[in-house]
Amino acid sequence: MTIVEPRWRTSSRSTDSGGNCVEVAGNLPGVVLVRDSKDRSGPTLSFTPDAWRSLITALRVG
Repeated sequence: MTIVEPRWRTSSRSTDSGGNCVEVAGNLPGVVLVRDSKDRSGPTLSFTPDAWRSLITALRVG
């Protein structure tokens, strides 16, 4: 059994040098994780890949 660790990344659109960002891990099968970059040991949100794409699309449309 292979255990896959989340590979966290900060958005390339993030320009806040104060750390006020979210980090996303999209490398896990069937789930996208989101966490606060200021509290990496804190809670994470989890989305299905379809729900994540829908959220990002809705945010882009405004």
